[in-house]
Order: sequence, then structure tokens, then C-alpha cells
Amino acid sequence: MEKKMGEAVARVAKKVNETVENQADSLDLADCKLMTFPIALYKVMRHVAEGIHLITLANNELKSVTGKFIITFSQLRELNLEGNYIHHLPEEVRTLLHLRIINLSRNKFHIFPDQLTSLQALEMINLEENEITGELNRSAVMTAAENTKCIGKICQ
Repeated sequence: MEKKMGEAVARVAKKVNETVENQADSLDLADCKLMTFPIALYKVMRHVAEGIHLITLANNELKSVTGKFIITFSQLRELNLEGNYIHHLPEEVRTLLHLRIINLSRNKFHIFPDQLTSLQALEMINLEENEITGELNRSAVMTAAENTKCIGKICQ
């Protein structure tokens, strides 16, 4: 067990170091068994955070995304949170003025995340395989759908 945890930590550190050293515009931490976004990474990435346009945190064990995460990576254009346990988004998501694509498929959303309705640049929302049932906030869905391609039964 400890060996697997050590390997996972080493893999995250390697990917973050590559992003920082290369001043890359993307960070891929998919399949890293993350339960939260590591707090230490905020400090490590502080000099390159504004240049990060794509973050992939797919297939981890995240239950939430914090407001600090959103504020730190305020220039995001694409955010992939597919395959986690997320059931809501923080209000700070409304500040992602450049966000064009968000993948929230295979999570635990019960309602449409209406924070997305205020994002003018948003072109695609993927909410496939969530637990969205019952009455939807139709005006939120319609507002999001005006300029956005929604993937998933609720946006069609």
C-alpha cells in the first residue's frame, strides 16, 4: 500500500515539475488517485498558474474543487473533471471568464451547476453519466444552452 502511494506521489510530482520547468500551458493529473488537489502545488505552481489553460484531473477520487483552485487557475480555457465524485462547483467558477470547455461527466451532480450559466466564453459542457434527475432549473439550462454545446440528456 505504501509503495503504491509513494508511486502516485512521485507521478504527481513529476508531472507538476514538467509543467513548471517547461512553462507548459497544461497540467495533466489524470489517473493519479487524488482525493483533493494538493495544497503544496499552489506554491510550486504560483509562477506558472496564470499560463495554465488546460487542466485534466480526470479519473481521480475528487469530491470537490475548491474556490482557491479556481482563483489560482483563473485563465483556464478547458477543465476536465471527468470520472470523479464531484457533486457541486464553487461559486468562484463564475470568475473563469475564458473557460470554453468543461467536462463534468461521470460525477455525482444531482442538479445542473448553474454557476456555468454566467460564463460567456463557454462552448461545451459535458454532464453525461451524472445523477441529475427531477425538475431542472430550465432557465439555467436554457441560458447555458444559448451559446453552449451541451453533452448529456439534460442539455439536448
